[in-house]
Amino acid sequence: MNEPLLPNLDFGLRETQPTKLSILSAHCHGDSSSGSCEIYHVSHGATAGYHTQLRGPFLLLNARGEVLSAQILQIRKCQTTEGHDGAEISLPARFSYLHMKYLFFSWLAVFVGSWVVYVEYSSYTELCRGHECKNSICDKFQKGVIDGSACNSLCEKDTLYLGKCLSAKPSNQVYSGSWGDMEGIIKCQMEEDPHYDLGVELEPRKESASFNRPTKGTSMEKFKEMVFSHLKAKVGDQANLADLVTLVLGVADSNKDGQISLSEAHSAWALLQVNEFLLSIVLQEREHTPRLLGFCGDLYVMEKVPYVPLYGVSLPWMVELWIPASLRRSIDQWAAPSWPRKAKIGIGLFELVEDVFHGTFGSFLMCDVSAAGFGYTERHDIKVVDARRIVPEAAFQEVMRERRCEEDSDCMYGRDCLTSCDLTKHRCTPEVTQPNLAKVCSTLKDYLLYGAPSDIKDELEKQLYACIALKGSSEQMEMEHSLILNNLKTLLWKKISHTKDS
Repeated sequence: MNEPLLPNLDFGLRETQPTKLSILSAHCHGDSSSGSCEIYHVSHGATAGYHTQLRGPFLLLNARGEVLSAQILQIRKCQTTEGHDGAEISLPARFSYLHMKYLFFSWLAVFVGSWVVYVEYSSYTELCRGHECKNSICDKFQKGVIDGSACNSLCEKDTLYLGKCLSAKPSNQVYSGSWGDMEGIIKCQMEEDPHYDLGVELEPRKESASFNRPTKGTSMEKFKEMVFSHLKAKVGDQANLADLVTLVLGVADSNKDGQISLSEAHSAWALLQVNEFLLSIVLQEREHTPRLLGFCGDLYVMEKVPYVPLYGVSLPWMVELWIPASLRRSIDQWAAPSWPRKAKIGIGLFELVEDVFHGTFGSFLMCDVSAAGFGYTERHDIKVVDARRIVPEAAFQEVMRERRCEEDSDCMYGRDCLTSCDLTKHRCTPEVTQPNLAKVCSTLKDYLLYGAPSDIKDELEKQLYACIALKGSSEQMEMEHSLILNNLKTLLWKKISHTKDS
């Protein structure tokens, strides 16, 4: 490359007296008069002795005083090619600043993108462990420890297929899948052997040793007594508890031969620890829960609900971060069905409240009434898609009596079940502060009022706010509960009963 000498150029600092510097060598690209030189070696001149580095902006001038460039320059003390002390002037290329900016943002984009991919992959591998669950279940099935209606299809015929991962917690594996020509939701518990942690959960935790109850040699009568005692602790001493035991034993007999083997009993006992499984049996005649299609150990397959969540659009979490709450509500309302269909869905949810409030087999508390926990069918019939937080009231109260607290917030279970803290005993009280109906009305308020016909909108709003104001501790709560529930159902039904959506 050509390296011409450029003698006697003047180098001036803005708003200061120009300093005469002699060029001893230069490293240039093209014509030196164009100002494209990048590195100059100059004699030390006035800079030597007290300047080790100067920063611009400076002006680079030729002998006639013409400006060659007005780029930012740097001067630092150095050795020239002849071995003399000198100064090195760095003159960046015309677009070097833009190049550096683009390079920085490109690097930043690559870094952020790599981080997002890493986080997503790490989250997926932690949350989605279906293959581990299947391997564990099939290993126990092949050893004869467990049995159930889905075992052969899962472990031998491979006709029960785990598809898309829907898990929200590593301990509760959820997958969409198919079983022959049926679509279903497959759920598997990743922890084993039950023991109760009264301070944390209403469902038992599990340890490594699993499916060890009932023990070998347990008679059928003894197993019935085990189931009866367990259900009594869960739902309370109900008059028709024996009927619930019969329903559970009917499900446990997976091959319908009239007998329950030890391996079938192991599976049934493990599933009885899961609130969702128990609720599916309690409400199996009411059609508010998806049908139980089959099970193997504590893995079970439920009927798939076509439309989930109850309302709104499921968006990737990265998109959710950037969407304002007001825009999110608008998107949810835009994606919702027509108002008569929303009214039918609302009526179905109110009927679910009736079924779990002093129902056939006791009362249940709805401790997470978010839209994500519900869906609906093609006919707009409501379905519970996540019943893990719909818990028996008797079991809930027993747990809360033992829970220590310093303030009311310590007495929260799930998202919506709150009791108060008795500061004299530092124990939670057993009664919830808000009944199921009030929580459901709060969830449905915006959903039902948006697009509601003008002739009922004011009355509907009035009834919904009266519903939200219900308190669990009210002496007349049950009467008010029934009155408001009937009023809401009647108001909605009258408006849609003559339409095809009914």
